[in-house]
Parts: sequence; structure tokens; C-alpha cells
Amino acid sequence: MASSRFTPALALRTAAAWAVTLLLFFPLGWLVLTAFKTELQAIHVPPLLLFEPTLGNFHEVQERSDYLLYARNSIVTSVLSTLIGLLIAAPAAYSMAFFRTRHTRNLLMWMLSTKMMPAVGALVPIYVLAQKSALLDTQTGLTIVFTLSNLPIMVWMLYSHFKDIPHEILEAARMDGATLWQELRLVLLPLGMGGIASTGLLCLVLAWNEAFWALNLSSAKAGTLATLIASYSSPEGLFWAKLSAASLMAIAPIVVFGWFSQKQLVQGLTFGAVK
Repeated sequence: MASSRFTPALALRTAAAWAVTLLLFFPLGWLVLTAFKTELQAIHVPPLLLFEPTLGNFHEVQERSDYLLYARNSIVTSVLSTLIGLLIAAPAAYSMAFFRTRHTRNLLMWMLSTKMMPAVGALVPIYVLAQKSALLDTQTGLTIVFTLSNLPIMVWMLYSHFKDIPHEILEAARMDGATLWQELRLVLLPLGMGGIASTGLLCLVLAWNEAFWALNLSSAKAGTLATLIASYSSPEGLFWAKLSAASLMAIAPIVVFGWFSQKQLVQGLTFGAVK
């Protein structure tokens, strides 16, 4: 059996891979270091790599801003928007995948085109609607906006999963006398569970990281962790150490979650790419 040989081309590819990896992880590493510094250490020139770490920033973030409140708002809005989105997107994707018409592709493209519009373009009407409906600074308002924001992606991803399920399986179920509900519950859902799970996981991450709508439609009551991070920017300047601590506390749960579900996330992003 031929053994792999070390060649200049292999060395170059390895070096390039390490360089890209370090470039991608450097901001996160610097964020972690800054979170354990004092404010003076955080702005020290040249930057300090050796210092005595402190947990004071994390204590101050919790005492000043009630981290658990913002974390609870993020969990509630992210989970609810994902579940509601799946309940709406799954039937829509099912009908488009198994009952296609000549307008199905155009409808899918129109749905996807709504994601191409800058969010700020829809800010004023959505803000006015939320204000008139008493949904400003509420978990309900953010959940609705997060759901509508991720719905086109959900429909597209589920459509890609469902259309690769053989139609003959569903036809066999109908011939055996299965009702529409039985067809969905006993045949489609088990076969499409991988796609549903990966779609839900990806949209949960997107909802958790959503900052634009959280900052503009919420404040103290329903603010998510994105609102907590933004609160450490003031007219006097940025509190870099506290800002880094708040950012680390905000991203840590979703990073851990993404690490354990990375297989499903990658599957959702690449499903259907290779035929």
C-alpha cells in the first residue's frame, strides 16, 4: 500500500489551512482574553498577553443587567419562533414538494427574495404595527418577527429535503388506505426527521443571533442577549472588558449548542448540494 509523501504542495495547503483557522478563531480568542481583563488592561498599548485574570466583569454584568432575564428572553423567543416556523413551513414545503405546479418555483424564488431586502427597509412599518398592536418590548412581538424573518429559509430547506423523498412511498401509503394525517405522521415525518431537525437547529441559531430586530423592537422587558451587549456602548465610549464579558456570556450557550449539533447543522446546510 502506497504511503502518503510530504510534498511542497501538501505543506502549502496545510499552512494555508492553519492560517485560515487562526484567522477565523483569533477574534473569539481575543474576546475571551479581554473578558478576563480589567478595563485598564483591556485598553493597554501594547496589548497584554500575560496578566492576572479576573472574574469581576462577569459579576458586574450580572449585577448591573440581570443576565438571566436577557438569557431567558433569548431562549423563549428563539425556541418559540423556531417551533412556530416549523409548524408553518412543514405543510408549505410538503405541498410544494409533492403537489408541484408550474408556479411552485416562482413562489419559492419570491419567498427567498424577501430575504434580500435590507431589514432596515421594513423597520418603520413593522415598528408602527408593533406599536399599534401593543407588541413593542414583548416576547410575543419578537417571536412573531423572528418567525417571519426565518420562514423563507425554513420553507426552502424543508422543500429541499422533502422533494428528495421518493413519491412512490407516499403513493404506497395512500393505496394502503392511509389518510392525509397518517401519511404525514407515519411516513413523511419519520423520513424527513433529519431535515426537520437540521432546519430547526439552524433557524434556532439564526434567531438567537438576531440583533437588528431585538435592538429596535425591545428594551428592558423583552430584550435579548443582543440588547444586553449593546447596553455596554455609551456616549463616553466602550467598556471593552465588560463588553467582552457580556458578549462571551451571550455566545457561550449557542456555541456549546452548535458544537454538539454540528453534524445536523452541516447536514442542513449541504443537503441536496450533491446529486
